[in-house]
Amino acid sequence: MQRRTLLRLGLGAGAVLAAAGYGVAIWSPGLAADGRLGDGARQIFSSVAAAVLEGNLPEPPAERQTALAAHLARVQTAIGGLPPATRQELSDLLALLSTAPGRLLLTGLPVAWAEAETRQTQAALQTMRRSSSQTRQQVYQALRELTVAAYFSDASTWQQLGYPGPLKI
Repeated sequence: MQRRTLLRLGLGAGAVLAAAGYGVAIWSPGLAADGRLGDGARQIFSSVAAAVLEGNLPEPPAERQTALAAHLARVQTAIGGLPPATRQELSDLLALLSTAPGRLLLTGLPVAWAEAETRQTQAALQTMRRSSSQTRQQVYQALRELTVAAYFSDASTWQQLGYPGPLKI
């Protein structure tokens, strides 16, 4: 195969993948028009929360599900406070991470978010954190920081940190 043919094939494949990714983001955005987390985004943040907050979430399954549901509501509120352009970028990212190719390319996670075990999600997050790609590092930071900020913004979680709350003046 000639070099030109190979280059054309590579450029064509890249264009097709970019168009497919854009199409997925339009048809299945990470955030709904009203700012609510889509199903894929909920699965992503649930999996990331289980990985990042391991040891901080309640152990009994019913309490854990209640804590995760409350956490997802706080994530949604935190995202709602972001500027519109940032929300759109995050929506596009979540849409991309909701697809198998996007998830595999950016995180290296071989299974769907909802099916991933905690240790698999932790490994994927560490792979992104240690990556030489700034994009992957930024994806890691976005997922982790939103998760931690949303979880520990609730006063009921402060005791776990040994934080007594703000001083009364």
